[in-house]
Amino acid sequence: MSGAYGKCFDPTGARHGIPTFPWRCAPDGYATFRQLRARGLRPGGQPVAGQVLRPRYRRGPLVAYLYRLDCAKPVRPMTPAKWAALAKANTARRTCPQCRTDAGYVIPASLGTCVTCAYPDPSPCDSPRSS
Repeated sequence: MSGAYGKCFDPTGARHGIPTFPWRCAPDGYATFRQLRARGLRPGGQPVAGQVLRPRYRRGPLVAYLYRLDCAKPVRPMTPAKWAALAKANTARRTCPQCRTDAGYVIPASLGTCVTCAYPDPSPCDSPRSS
């Protein structure tokens, strides 16, 4: 193993406190949070069982925590109340606070209003005439 990856290999947890493996070298039976979600699972209150590290040179190492697959639980299904709350929140994000219309897209936080209200078209009478 190379020197950089050798520092990331600690299967007993003596150096890092928890079992540590190089990036993409986690043993079978472990998964990251995103990998659990892709399988329709969640950690379910279990503690972190290990970590994978990828060395970075200018900043600290990139860390992804591992959870045991046999202790993972299924993701809780969305209830009708949760669906309604999510729809209401998304509608609020699309509604312009100035003109009160649904913009059809999420209002940019940098503008605070829809693009039409942020950049109104100048009327033909307001533009200077070039003679």
